[in-house]
Amino acid sequence: MHPLKLPEYNTKVRDEEIFCLVRKKWVALTPEEWVRQNFLNLLIEHLNYPKGMIKLEQSIQYFKNLKRSDITILDSEGGVFLLVECKSYKTKLSEQTVLQLSQYNKILDSKYLAMTNGLKHFIWQKGEAGFEQISSFPSFS
Repeated sequence: MHPLKLPEYNTKVRDEEIFCLVRKKWVALTPEEWVRQNFLNLLIEHLNYPKGMIKLEQSIQYFKNLKRSDITILDSEGGVFLLVECKSYKTKLSEQTVLQLSQYNKILDSKYLAMTNGLKHFIWQKGEAGFEQISSFPSFS
């Protein structure tokens, strides 16, 4: 698969599948899933996010539409700590990606927001005046 700007790790890949770090099962290996698994490796192995606090493809009711967030990290009280939108490394991150993330966050109310295509990563922290971009991923607390 395509090299990313994320820490390397020994992915388990077979045929057209990749082993999911969180779901602990084989899933279809798409370019977006490649980014998601590599990003999960960053969160779990390098930033010490607990696997038990990570939800993948969480269903969200947005008006009459059912949406799914890529990665949702819960805090110790069950609120959302970090909401991550993953795109394929072939996809340019755009205002549309920010809008999608914002729509999900209207429902989930996360402390941090992030988006990545594996090559570029953006993260924002909720402050008193709204979300402000920050330069590094928060430690899980």
